Amino acid sequence: MQKLVIASNNPGKLREFQFLLKPFGIEVLTQAQLGIEEAEEPHITFIENALAKARHVSRLSGLPALADDSGICVKALGGIPGVFSARYAGNDPKSDRRNNEKLLQVMSGVTDRSAHYYCVLVLLHHADDPQPLIAEGEWHGEIAHEERGDGGFGYDPLFWLPELGKMSAELSRDEKHAISHRGKALRVLLEKLKVM
Repeated sequence: MQKLVIASNNPGKLREFQFLLKPFGIEVLTQAQLGIEEAEEPHITFIENALAKARHVSRLSGLPALADDSGICVKALGGIPGVFSARYAGNDPKSDRRNNEKLLQVMSGVTDRSAHYYCVLVLLHHADDPQPLIAEGEWHGEIAHEERGDGGFGYDPLFWLPELGKMSAELSRDEKHAISHRGKALRVLLEKLKVM
């Protein structure tokens, strides 16, 4: 596989995939570069949304596609924001800052601040691939009481890692990729690719 289309317009995810796939000599194209609109994400599970996005992009590009669906799941909120993480505060426009502000507001007074990031990756060799490669990763931490750090994206300024004494947004790119949900899922996916 020499070319791969990423089924996302999220600049943070695109940077992560380009960085993580570069050592494997895979040219990463974005759906925006090919003029492909984002797919609908009507499903209630991460895996269904990722599969729908991968099929959409592969069908329209004629190339292998990699889709990610990921988000943060807060235990005290029953897994919310979950699949709605990117649009937790609404769609007009999607905003990391507004999402973080809403989460802090909803978590006000909540003592159990356990949370985890979850990522599922789906890779299709073609749009009708009957055996998609699927990989998952989780990254556990807590929701902090205030934002800190200027790295990463999404909820990273609120995602506290007790074992490191840092926010996700305070990690270097290499540190984050070594332990993040997306980094874990991608390593699983690459192992699956090696045996094919």
